[in-house]
Amino acid sequence: MTGAGMMDCKRALEKTNGNLEKAVDYLRTAGIAKAEQKASRGTTEGVVASYIHPGSKLGVLLEVKCETDFVTKTDGFKQFVKDISMHIAAVAPMVVHRDEMPQTVLDHEKEIYLEQARQTGKPEPILEKIVNGRLDKFLAENVLLEQVFVKDSQKTIGDYLKETIAGLGENIAIARFTRFQLGETDPPVSSTA
Repeated sequence: MTGAGMMDCKRALEKTNGNLEKAVDYLRTAGIAKAEQKASRGTTEGVVASYIHPGSKLGVLLEVKCETDFVTKTDGFKQFVKDISMHIAAVAPMVVHRDEMPQTVLDHEKEIYLEQARQTGKPEPILEKIVNGRLDKFLAENVLLEQVFVKDSQKTIGDYLKETIAGLGENIAIARFTRFQLGETDPPVSSTA
């Protein structure tokens, strides 16, 4: 049911006095904690995958790294890569991580948000809070790991990544992607690490 090992499930049921719902929550919490520990381990293996949307007018190239070649052959890893590719095609993130967002883009967005905030007539200290709030929303909409997952609106891509790490038992990293759309005159949306 959870994808956790049998002994982990037994321990979770013991800790929660047989309460199935609490045991599932316990396993999810423990899995996320383990995933965060694994996130510091190196990723030297992985795959470069492609996704071409039906109609062949939209495509994605995606690099996902992991610790061992073995995990790339698992159904869980393959499903994760497919889901992320389709998500990128659907939502068009700009970068994988927040710190990859170009400063010029952030500065441009700040200018727009500041001008919009000034039009409200609010005092200067409030304007900064408004601008920062709108900038956070912009980043949440354009940074892959912060976006709401299109297949499950209850979690972000970052949450899905942590769950996958916990389920597969090794570190996984979304390294970079490029999204191409037929007829776009601007360079494709792309993230590099």
